[in-house]
Amino acid sequence: MKHWKIRLLKWDARISKALHISDKNTFAALVLKFFAHSGDSWFWLAGLFIVWLVTSGAWRERALFIGVGLAVMAVAVTLLKFSIRRPRPNGDWGQIYRITDPHSFPSGHAARSAALAVMGIAVGPPWFATTLVLWSPWVGISRVALSVHYLSDVVAGWIVGAVMGLVALALQPLILQIFGFLL
Repeated sequence: MKHWKIRLLKWDARISKALHISDKNTFAALVLKFFAHSGDSWFWLAGLFIVWLVTSGAWRERALFIGVGLAVMAVAVTLLKFSIRRPRPNGDWGQIYRITDPHSFPSGHAARSAALAVMGIAVGPPWFATTLVLWSPWVGISRVALSVHYLSDVVAGWIVGAVMGLVALALQPLILQIFGFLL
């Protein structure tokens, strides 16, 4: 690895370690864990499925579109993670993530939150878009503060998620045409 890459990775590790919040700070750790888990894929896919199941019209279409957009984004993130294979930072919290997904770069939670914010701005009512835009940074920050990601993992995740959200929006008519039978 080139010298500048090593220096960059060391700087990233130092900054990420400085942003770590100890479990001893129980209130802060509890809030961060809430935000960290609020970006879990199962949570969003289950929520979107429930919205799709119990609504009709615009919300049903939004749930379908956002769900497909998140699925496509997840494939892109998984391909990147297994291509790059950067190990997660050392830490005690988040064992489920460390076991099921040992690769850190890019952050899937950060990508998911950014993709949701981008899609939410485009297809949701203002309250929905505002909520997602305010929530998204906290998901990424929590992942670094709890030491399950480096800062660069989160920044890259936000970029990948925003780009994939824009790709989903560009493909929205096609997505709704292909999956229209579910509406």
